[in-house]
Amino acid sequence: MALCLHVSVVRGLMRTLKITLAYDGTRFVGWQRQAEGESIQGALEEALARFEGAAVTVHGAGRTDAGVHALGQVASVRLTCGHDVETLTRALNAQLPDDLRVLDIEEAPPDFHARFSARAKTYRYRIRSGGVASPFDRGYVWNLPERLDVDAMRRAAQVLIGRHDFAAFQSAGTTIPDSGASFRTIDRSDVRNEGDLVLYEVTGDGFLRHMVRAIVGTLVEVGRGWRPADNIAVLLAGGARAQAGATAPPHGLFLVRVDYD
Repeated sequence: MALCLHVSVVRGLMRTLKITLAYDGTRFVGWQRQAEGESIQGALEEALARFEGAAVTVHGAGRTDAGVHALGQVASVRLTCGHDVETLTRALNAQLPDDLRVLDIEEAPPDFHARFSARAKTYRYRIRSGGVASPFDRGYVWNLPERLDVDAMRRAAQVLIGRHDFAAFQSAGTTIPDSGASFRTIDRSDVRNEGDLVLYEVTGDGFLRHMVRAIVGTLVEVGRGWRPADNIAVLLAGGARAQAGATAPPHGLFLVRVDYD
């Protein structure tokens, strides 16, 4: 039974909503619905369907992988349910699990789409370099026993800024439909340290599958002294995935923000 009560929007009029979410991705199979396991998309669609009284489709700005977290994921959905956004926010959080929270809901233009309307996304990756890892951080940081050369990592990260071919940093086995499909524009690529934490933040117009984690794995090899910082330029000039670093584990990665015009 639909739960649309106490409405301030006329029931039956199609509306588009922009939903901002935060979640701990530890136990989820990722954003996208899967045949088995609980997904962020599936949990949100099930909750919304109870208010809509019918199945709904939710579109996410980024398809985060299993184990990846979000501080500011954005989703869009079209509904006829008439709840005002404040009531719907409270009601959804009452239905959703505690590790998935709706932070905000806004009325959006009819043509708004969380993925295709996005101008840029920002990701953050957390690494603990040396020191003793807190047991409370183990699901949210890649713990490395050695000290990394953060200055070298920072120099390497700067090379990524601009429009480049990131084929060397995409998931192995990915099929590229045309020669330009692996090009992306990076506006910000920065490494900084806060005590034992090394943080990598990157903002771009889009990201290939596993791209940020492949970049982090490569930057860590620079920080370990296994490859020079200027090797990044070689990888951007036609390098293959096997020439870049290993894919960093998912639990250190956070989708921080999605920007729109």
